[in-house]
Amino acid sequence: MGNMACPMTPKSEFERQLAMLRSVKTIAVVGMSPDARRPSNEVGLYLREKGYTIIPIHPTAEKIGDLKVYPSLRSAADACGAIDLVDLFVAGERTRPVIEEAVALNLRRIWFQPGAENAESEAWAKSQGLDVVSGACVMAVLERGAQ
Repeated sequence: MGNMACPMTPKSEFERQLAMLRSVKTIAVVGMSPDARRPSNEVGLYLREKGYTIIPIHPTAEKIGDLKVYPSLRSAADACGAIDLVDLFVAGERTRPVIEEAVALNLRRIWFQPGAENAESEAWAKSQGLDVVSGACVMAVLERGAQ
């Protein structure tokens, strides 16, 4: 009876995703746009409203609202310290270098937002021992978890 236009994540996977989000404090939002109309901007600011420390990663933006933006995970980690989760809002084909940087920094959790999925990058991340979520929106998971 599932509606293919609105697929529901199986309960066990949803619970794993929610547990991950409840266990982290600092989230690097890779590809967070300064454009308020973009989903990455909305989701990043939503996460901040929910009490997370948000570190925007964008190659050219310097500020998003009052948030300092970093050009890479490495620059963010150097300036901010611990990053608990890497939330990807970049095209799937651009995810591998970000994951390689995360592995080099010993960051253990990667979240592929809808649109950022990439089977090869996901498989490689898992092969490196990372905890991976793919194809679910952090905002949707938190909203579902609040019900």
